[in-house]
Amino acid sequence: MQRASKRAYALALITGLFVIAFAAIHLSSQASGQSGPGWVTLVDGKTMGDWDRVGESNWRIEDGAIVADKKTSKEAAHLVSKSPYKNFQIYAEFWASDDANSGIFLRCKDPKKIGAATCYEVNIYDKRKDPTYGTGAIVNFAEVDPMPKAGGKWNTYEITAKGRHLVVMLNGQKTVDIRNGLFTEGPITLQHGAGVIKFRKVAIKPL
Repeated sequence: MQRASKRAYALALITGLFVIAFAAIHLSSQASGQSGPGWVTLVDGKTMGDWDRVGESNWRIEDGAIVADKKTSKEAAHLVSKSPYKNFQIYAEFWASDDANSGIFLRCKDPKKIGAATCYEVNIYDKRKDPTYGTGAIVNFAEVDPMPKAGGKWNTYEITAKGRHLVVMLNGQKTVDIRNGLFTEGPITLQHGAGVIKFRKVAIKPL
């Protein structure tokens, strides 16, 4: 009985160590997926970063995030990446007010003419009149039903664009998984259209 007990204890110990090791590897891969090899930080919460601007809003650094809450141009304001991107992953942490109209635009055809007709618009818009393409959707391309809500809290977007395949994860839940090849390459943008939007981390990894 004593020998069997020792064997059982040893087996339990080995199993426990395996589980711990697996969890450590899994967590490590998640963390490195945001800032490991190949990732480029676009927003670090400390500086404005290197962006072009389209439209006017009061973008600024505040409490460890890029913040905008007052648009002064007629059209929506955008921070536009200097570089174009074709295949990539994006990790973004954002906070939106309940009435925020914002989003992350992908593969924009013209960096000076930005909209849902010239880019893929991953939306942040809880109060959109037509919620079909509200928060979690890609406007005009991928609907959400029911629409998730992002207002009043910190959220994460994980976006993958590889060829025609586009996947969007909001707070760990898949909201978009489509194939579409209309836009193939271009800059990404961070939008402020209304309300309050904050981005405290945005990173991109070319694929």
